[in-house]
Amino acid sequence: MSHPEAAPGSSLSAHRRRRELVEAADGRTVDVLVVGLGATGAGAALDAAARGLDVVAVDAHDLAFGTSRWSSKLIHGGLRYLASAQFDVAHESAVERGVLMTRTAPHLVAAQPFVLPLTPLVSRGQASLAWAGLRAGDVLRLAARTPRGVLPAPRRLSAAEARHLAPAVRTAGLRGALLSWDGKVSDDAALVTALARTAAAHGARVLTRVRALRVGGTGARVRDELTGQEGEIRARAVINATGVWADTLADGIRIRPSRGTHLVLRSEQLGALPAGLHIPVPGETNRFVLVLPQGDGRVYVGLTDEPAEGAVPDVPEVPESDIGFLLDVLGSALDVPVGRDEVAGAFAGLRPLLDTSAGSPDRTSDISRRHAVLTSPDGVTTVVGGKLTTYRRMAQDAVDAAVTACGLHAAPSPTAGLPLTGAAAPGRLRALPAPRRLVRRYGTEATAVHALAAHDPALAEPVLPGHPVTRAELLWAVRHEGALDESDLLDRRTRIGLIGPDREEALPAAREILDGAAAARP
Repeated sequence: MSHPEAAPGSSLSAHRRRRELVEAADGRTVDVLVVGLGATGAGAALDAAARGLDVVAVDAHDLAFGTSRWSSKLIHGGLRYLASAQFDVAHESAVERGVLMTRTAPHLVAAQPFVLPLTPLVSRGQASLAWAGLRAGDVLRLAARTPRGVLPAPRRLSAAEARHLAPAVRTAGLRGALLSWDGKVSDDAALVTALARTAAAHGARVLTRVRALRVGGTGARVRDELTGQEGEIRARAVINATGVWADTLADGIRIRPSRGTHLVLRSEQLGALPAGLHIPVPGETNRFVLVLPQGDGRVYVGLTDEPAEGAVPDVPEVPESDIGFLLDVLGSALDVPVGRDEVAGAFAGLRPLLDTSAGSPDRTSDISRRHAVLTSPDGVTTVVGGKLTTYRRMAQDAVDAAVTACGLHAAPSPTAGLPLTGAAAPGRLRALPAPRRLVRRYGTEATAVHALAAHDPALAEPVLPGHPVTRAELLWAVRHEGALDESDLLDRRTRIGLIGPDREEALPAAREILDGAAAARP
């Protein structure tokens, strides 16, 4: 059912899914089938649909089920790639960051300040090197033509200024700090949802819980994971955007996953955090642990970069060694170290790095973050590598390759200037009569989400005490964001599920919303 308060044509729901799944498997041939609905797959569906192609996009689970929901929520400008002389990757990252912040998703991506405290563990040589890197990052911003008003310049802080912006940092021997800015997405899974909904508004059929059993250049054998029914989706071009699972659907590809782990802490454990923190890893010159306040009573601390051996799980486990490493680095800079029993939750994501040869580096941190687009002999186009920041360029390159390989007629990609659902100019966003937290998550649709709560006081209630998410947001997710079950609501449309006890406490509210929505369906 379509709801007038949502962007026209963008609502994803159980009813729309059922209808469009029947249409997709009715025997006719679509232009493009995209397998995988993380950031790159949803981006590819949008890119192809925006070019006027007939698109079906499927995922065995949910939107942002895999790597795309386990990031640091940062939209990096590519600074770290300068240190390894990957200048093209650095420039591409800075350009794509600017696209998100100024054109396509200014409601979701904003500037995030970071403080690098100059503690006694940071030598003057390291500090000079870090400052040179921050200045180089500002040159990247300039080359990408991102306005200074969007990303301020880095600067040095006195010890007093550092204590104000980073009160949790140990003050003994503190010489000052370095202040820098980067992009931060309010929620990585929300970005993927916006991509999928924008693709749907352009006519793409976005189908979750549809598993591709086999793929080839002419389509895929699929199974509806809700009913078990199997069928065929025929397509002129097929794009494999399944990330760390890409080599299970395409021959000749070797993925070397890298595990990135984050801790989840309660905000009160670290006190006020006006800015994020860059904490240098002792003994390493260009590696940092990030402390990332989320604005919802939680703080993320990450991240690791370790090889992930063995079969790829649906949800990666967090080893104790990763938790210990992050706590040790955190303790090297904080006034009051955080103990293991104070870690409220943890999550890990697997980066889909392309293993290009038997001589690949021993450390996954040394493998290039360049993305690759490969076309198999049977015509399947696979896109791997890259990172969240560059999803749009990855999607564009994948669609370009598929269009060329299959001889499709399509316009050039318009996505560098195509606003996502909810996007608007900063002035319009500031003027919206809705709470700022909702505007940062829903953009122009924040007023509609807020109106749900205003019309029904029960929907204005928080899903659980101390957390800002309301029942209205759960209802919106079911009606418009394609949420089908409790996990969709608590683990991806909201991030309540990152802390186990919070998830258990929120389950009754999620079930109540789902039951009510099901009873209201025709």
